[in-house]
Amino acid sequence: MIPFTDDELKPVVSNLIEKIRPKLALDGGDIKFIDVLNSKVYVQLLGACVGCASSGDTLKYGVERDLRLNIHPELEVINVPFGMENQLDKL
Repeated sequence: MIPFTDDELKPVVSNLIEKIRPKLALDGGDIKFIDVLNSKVYVQLLGACVGCASSGDTLKYGVERDLRLNIHPELEVINVPFGMENQLDKL
């Protein structure tokens, strides 16, 4: 169990996502932090990351790995498809 509330996690996760963005930009991609709900981090991959065959690896071995190493090992990252930002409960 993660010992932080979603509200406590949001600014920390957001700051780390901002540090990850330049890495993705090197390949024409981007990432947008959307929210933290029930200790799950919702993001949206943008730019060249959309439709890229490696986007799943980017989330798992890049973004999620960084969040787990720097914040908490139980965090999970979920990519939110375009247009689904207001329907996180359905993901």
